[in-house]
Amino acid sequence: MSQNESQNTITLADLIDNLELGGGSVITSITELEPAAGPHASVAPAKFVDGSKSVFAYETRYIEDDAQKVVLIDSKQSELNRAEAAIEQGCEYGDEAVVKIPRAVVTYQTENGPVEYSDMELSHRVFDGHFRAGHVDGKPITENDQYRALRNCTPADMSALLNTAPAALLFGAWDSTRKSNQVRLRSALVGEIIGVLADQDPGAEHRQARRGGARVDAVAASVKLGAKELNSLVDDQEAELSAKNVAARRKEVKTAKADARISASTLGLGSIPPSLEETGAVACRRIIRSWVLSLATLRQLRFGQDETKDKNIAARALLAALGLNAIARAERELYIRANCDLIESSAPVVTLDQRSGEKKTFAPLTVEHTDQLLLEAIENAKKVGVADWNGQTFNVDGNPIIIKNATAEDAE
Repeated sequence: MSQNESQNTITLADLIDNLELGGGSVITSITELEPAAGPHASVAPAKFVDGSKSVFAYETRYIEDDAQKVVLIDSKQSELNRAEAAIEQGCEYGDEAVVKIPRAVVTYQTENGPVEYSDMELSHRVFDGHFRAGHVDGKPITENDQYRALRNCTPADMSALLNTAPAALLFGAWDSTRKSNQVRLRSALVGEIIGVLADQDPGAEHRQARRGGARVDAVAASVKLGAKELNSLVDDQEAELSAKNVAARRKEVKTAKADARISASTLGLGSIPPSLEETGAVACRRIIRSWVLSLATLRQLRFGQDETKDKNIAARALLAALGLNAIARAERELYIRANCDLIESSAPVVTLDQRSGEKKTFAPLTVEHTDQLLLEAIENAKKVGVADWNGQTFNVDGNPIIIKNATAEDAE
């Protein structure tokens, strides 16, 4: 394959040619990453809860013609969240292409003013509980014809979702609490970041480094209060503290002995000595970020039993262009988490599967190019009459019962 061919940018024609039945299966974007501080630096992978413990996710992958132990640095769900957030940010900035994407928006009225959440932010998209509990024109959303059309989409006709809340068709969705006829869509776009462990010896995953955490109080290393004094502080701050914290402090006051001195560390006062956590960071010999846009998944979507082949292909190409734009926007910012600062070792390699082992390589995706690609796909879908994206929103009033009882505390 020539260097010139490898630097071709992917076009709408490439998408259309491969979204007819029998086309290429996937488009991938693969990037080699490394710790920003250098190969000597460790990185903090994603943490998961296993019972009462925080753990890293280890598995075996086929790397460089050999089975090797890897750790999951960023999961599929997290990578998709980053892509969705990048699109939302583009909407906030008024970027010409992404502001045209239709969205469903639920708005809660709070004491600080209205707060909006779109179907790209809520986990089950437009079928999320926040939408389902909402109201449109003062009536429950379940009585609204436009919402019923969304919930009644079938594999034969996804046109209602395409023109109201298309994020579900790309990122996946599940109408999980409906008693029957649930819409269930797998994500056509997936991504992840993995690290190949530097230590490949048996049991390496059990010898991970630990990290310490501490808090230094410049005023006093320790603040211990009498019961009445602690109660007074809680009274003054009750509006700012979580209900769980307030209840725990009240219990401490109630059960304390008359001469007891109670630590105020739970109110952010005093130092906390360093302690080692079981999950700190890992050393990686190689870090790989992967995106896969499944054209085969998009080809399962149809947009009306009477629609022509051209309309179905145009709608799929529109979603594929949105997927490529999501990848480009997500790749633009390598922000993962604390102690996981990464840089690119080389440019992303973008590849289109052409079946029978044949592949075509393209230039790395950029926001500028994929914005233009998305605009072309929007115009093409409009021209054939399958979609008309003009930034329309399906507006839902959030149920005040939910926002009244919302808390920032983690679920128990």
